[in-house]
Amino acid sequence: MASEAQPSLIGREEDLARLDAFLADVPRFGGALVVLGEAGVGKTALLAAAAERAERAGLAILSIGGVQYRAQIAYGALRLLLESSPESREAAADIPVLATILGSARAEPAGDDAVCAAVVTLVAKLSVDKPMLLTLDDTQWLDRASAGVLARVAQELPGTGAGMLCAARMGEDSFFDYGGIPFHHVGPLSSAAAEALLTRSFPMLASRVRHSLMAAAEGNPLALLELPAALTDSQRSQTWSLPDRLPLTQRLQSMFASRIEHLPAAARHLLLVAALEGTGSLRVIRQAVAGKCHLKHLAPAERARLVDVDDGTGRLTFRHPLMRSAVVALSTSDQRRGVHRALAEVWRDVPEQRAWHLAQATVDPDESLAALLEEVADLSSRRGDGPNAVAALLRSADLSPAGTERARRLAKAAYFGANLTGFVRDVPRLLDSAKQASPDDDSLAAAVATAVYLINSHGDTDTACRLLTGAFAHLPEPYDTDDTTTREALSALLMVSVHAGRAQEWAHYDAIAAKCTAVPDGLHLLRTTFADPARARPADWARLDAALAALPGEPDPARIVRIATAGAYADRLGAIDEQLRSTARGGSTGANSFPAIQASFLWGSHAWSSGQWTELREVVGTSLRMCDELGYRLRSWTGKWVLACLAAVRGDFATARALADEMDMWAGQRRSQAVRRYAAHARTLMALSQSDFERAHHHAAVITPTGEFAPFAGHALWSILDQVEAAVRSGHREQAREHVAAARRAGLDAVSQRLRFILLASAALAAEDDQEAERGFEDALAIEGTERWPFDTARIQLYFGERLRRGKAPARARLYLDNAVETFTRLEAAPWAERANQELRACGAVVHTTPRTEGVRLTPQQWEIARLAAAGLTNKQIAEKLFLSPRTVSSHLYQLFPKLGVSSRAALRDALAPFARD
Repeated sequence: MASEAQPSLIGREEDLARLDAFLADVPRFGGALVVLGEAGVGKTALLAAAAERAERAGLAILSIGGVQYRAQIAYGALRLLLESSPESREAAADIPVLATILGSARAEPAGDDAVCAAVVTLVAKLSVDKPMLLTLDDTQWLDRASAGVLARVAQELPGTGAGMLCAARMGEDSFFDYGGIPFHHVGPLSSAAAEALLTRSFPMLASRVRHSLMAAAEGNPLALLELPAALTDSQRSQTWSLPDRLPLTQRLQSMFASRIEHLPAAARHLLLVAALEGTGSLRVIRQAVAGKCHLKHLAPAERARLVDVDDGTGRLTFRHPLMRSAVVALSTSDQRRGVHRALAEVWRDVPEQRAWHLAQATVDPDESLAALLEEVADLSSRRGDGPNAVAALLRSADLSPAGTERARRLAKAAYFGANLTGFVRDVPRLLDSAKQASPDDDSLAAAVATAVYLINSHGDTDTACRLLTGAFAHLPEPYDTDDTTTREALSALLMVSVHAGRAQEWAHYDAIAAKCTAVPDGLHLLRTTFADPARARPADWARLDAALAALPGEPDPARIVRIATAGAYADRLGAIDEQLRSTARGGSTGANSFPAIQASFLWGSHAWSSGQWTELREVVGTSLRMCDELGYRLRSWTGKWVLACLAAVRGDFATARALADEMDMWAGQRRSQAVRRYAAHARTLMALSQSDFERAHHHAAVITPTGEFAPFAGHALWSILDQVEAAVRSGHREQAREHVAAARRAGLDAVSQRLRFILLASAALAAEDDQEAERGFEDALAIEGTERWPFDTARIQLYFGERLRRGKAPARARLYLDNAVETFTRLEAAPWAERANQELRACGAVVHTTPRTEGVRLTPQQWEIARLAAAGLTNKQIAEKLFLSPRTVSSHLYQLFPKLGVSSRAALRDALAPFARD
C-alpha cells in the first residue's frame, strides 16, 4: 500500500506507517485495530487519513463518530453507520433484523446476538465486490447497544476481508469492549513536529510565544492549533506578555473542562487552589484550605485522572498543563481573589510570594502594594528573571494611585523588557502609556527606556546620548547609584558611548560618572578594560580577574555578560566558556533573550580566536535570527563581524564583502565608530587573504592608525597581527615596529598570554635582522598553550617558515610550513593553506591540500608528551622530565592536537584512550 503522507499531518509518519500496515492486511485477513490516545492528540485526523488511503487503495468505507451528548437511543450509532452510504442502506434493508433498526420494517426488537450476526452478514455481503473498512471515531461515546454489537463485530471480522478501525480516548469509560483487539497508542507530537505545526499554521508567531505555547500544549495538536487563536495579535507577536494562565477556546475548554464540571465543590476548590498556588505543594494547599475542606476531597479528581498526588514528594501535579488553565477558566473572579488572599496569608513570611498573591487579590489602587511589587521586580532583574521583573512592574503600575508613579513604573518596565527579555519593540507602546498616565512627566526611567530603544532599534547614539545627559542634568547631585533606575541610566549611557566610539560621548559619560555616589564595579571595568584597554592600568586588570573569579554561581545573566564583555579584549572569555554557553542557552526559553544574544556573540568572538569555527557559525547564526526577530539591529553587527572574518579567511569573499558593505552603510549613516571598525577588520582580513597588502594596510588604519592605539579603539587589540603584517608587506616596516612598541608601552604584553604571543610574533615579523626575527618567532611559539589559538599559531608558523626559506634553511622551514598547512586545511582557511603550500613548493617539498585521514600513530616521545600534558603538567615541567626544551614540547603538542581531534589539554585524556599502553 502506498505510504504517501497526508499533507495536513505533521510528525505522524510512524503512526501512518502502522495504519498502512493494517490497511494492507485488510483485504486478505480482515481484522480490527484500536487507535488509542489522549483527547486532542489527533486520532480523528489519523482516522481521516486512513480512510483516504483506504479509498485510494480500492476499499469501501463506512464511517461514524460517537457524540458525547447525543441522546442515547438504542442502536442509534449503528443506524447511522448503516445509513452512511446508499449501498449499505440498500443492503441492510434486505436483512430483516437490520431493516427493523433502520425503521423500514416493523418487528419485535432482536437480541444483540442476532443484530451482531446480521451486521457480520452485511459486511461480508458488501465485501464481495471490494474490501470494506469500518471507521468508528470516539467509540467511548457510542450508545450502549451499538457499542456492544460493534465490539462483538470487531471480534468476528478476521477472515472476512473487512476491517474496523476505532479511535478511543484514554481514561474514558466506554460501553465498547476492547478486549482482544490490537491497539496502537498515539502519543504527543515531538518538539520539532510541534514547532513545524505552529509555524505552518501561525507563521507570524514570535519565537518565544511559539515556544511558550509548545510548552503549554505538550505536543497536543488540538491545543497547538487552538491556543494561538485565543491570543490577541499583540500577544502573538510578543509585544505584550503572555497571561499567567493561557486562555482556552471553546473547543479546548470543552476538551479539558468537561471532566472538571461534574466534580464535587470541595474537589473543584482544591484544584483551584493548586492551580493558583503553582508549585503543587500539598503543605501549602492544606494551609490555604484549612477550615474549608480536606485533602481527602481530591480523591474524585484523582480517580478522573485529572491530577496525580505523590505522597512521597508531597506534590500534586496536573495531568496536562492546560488542565490547570481549564480549572481557572471555570472559576469566578471572586473565587480566584479569595484563593489568592488565602495563599498570601500562607506566604506571609515570604515577601515576594505574598506580594504576587496580594496583587492578584487586589482590585483598587494601593501604593504600598505597588511599591512592594517594584521591589519584587528589582529582585527579579538582579537574578536574571526578566519576564517576572516586567510582569511585576506592569502590575505595580496598574496598582499605582498616582499618575507620575504609574508613568515611571511603565517606563521602567519598558527598560527592563528591552534590556532583558527582548521586548524592544514594545517600548514605544509602554512609553506612550506612561505619557498618557502623566503627560508632564519626563522621568529618568523614560529617558533610559527611550535611549535603549533608539540605540538597539535604530542605532541613534546621538539622540540617545542627548536624552540621557539631559535627564541626568535634572537630577540632584551626587547621583545616587543605589537607585536601580540611576544605575541603569549610567549603564545605558556607557552602552551609547561604546557604540558611538567617539571621545565626545565618553567625555559626557566620564563627567556624569564623576558625579555619582559610586560607579558599580561592572561599569568601572567596562570603562577601563573594554572601552579603552590600551590605557588600562595593571590594577584594572587585577580587578577584572577578581571579578571573573567571582562569577561562578552568579545568577544574574546581565552581570555575567557585563563582566565577560569587560574581559573580551583581554582574552579572558575562555575562562568562563561554560557560563557564556549557559547564558546563551537561556535565550531559547525566552526568559533572557537580550543577555543570551550578547553571551552568544561574546562566545563567538572567543570561538573565532580559538578555532571553534564550525560551532561558531551555528551559535552566532541562531542569535542573529533572534536579533532579527526581536529588533536588536545594533547588536547583530557583533555577530556579523565574526561571520565576516570567518568568510574572509576561508575565501568566501562575496559573503565577507556583503557583510562589510552592510556594516559600513549602517555605520556611515549613524556615525558609529564601533561598527565601522568591525567592517574595517573584515576588509583587512579579506585583503590579507588575497595578498593585497596595500589595501589591507589602508583598511587596518581605520581601526587605529598604524603605530598608535587610538583612544576608545579597543578593537585594535584584536587586529594587532593583521595590522603589523599589512604594514610590513606593504613597505611600512617602520610603522609596524612602532605599532609593536606602542603596544608594549601600553603594557599589552602583560595583559594576556595571547597578546604576549602576538606581540612577540609581530616584533619578529617586523624585524629586519634574520637572527632577531628567528629568536622572536621561536620565543612566540614556545609560549605555553599556543595550541589554543590555532589560526594565529598557523599564521606565525607560516611567517617563520617564509623567513627560514628565504634565509636558506628549507629543511627547518618545511617543519613549520607543513604544520601551518595542516592547520589551515583543518580550519578550511583555503587561501592561507594555498599560501603556505606555495612556500612549501619553493622549499622543494610535496604539498598536501586535503586533511590527513590515515590512522593516527604516536611515537614513544609523542605519547609521553601527550600523557604528561593530559595529567596537567605544563610545557616546562614536561620538558624537565623528558630532558627536552619547552619549545620542542610546544611544537609536539601543536602537532598532536589536530591529529587527535582535540582543541584543549582537558580533552587529551579521552583522546589518548585508544593509544593506552601497558
